[in-house]
Amino acid sequence: MRLGAGSMILTHGFAKLMRFFGDEPIKFMNFLGLSPVISLSLAVFAEFFCAILILIGFKTRLASIPLMITMLTAALVAHAADPFGSKELPLLYFIVFLSILIFGAGTFSIDGFRNSKSMHYKR
Repeated sequence: MRLGAGSMILTHGFAKLMRFFGDEPIKFMNFLGLSPVISLSLAVFAEFFCAILILIGFKTRLASIPLMITMLTAALVAHAADPFGSKELPLLYFIVFLSILIFGAGTFSIDGFRNSKSMHYKR
């Protein structure tokens, strides 16, 4: 689940990251009175950089929090007036990242390796 969700959300984050390097002015939701540039930067941080952390399984629980906030913001604020079908994908991602927050990265991750290594030294 961690690898699938991380890699799929990374594609959204990469597309947003590329907006900074385009010729057109940045157009993005102005969330909570923040500028579109700051709002886009926060979305890129979550969907690109936190997605990479989730993919490699490093600080996974912590990295899932910005993604959950971003997905709730997308579903309940950016797509508030849209039909439920537009909210479905961000809500599904929210549920997946909530599961990752609860259950962690798993054994085959940097977090899992570090936890097993620290358990070995405590014996």
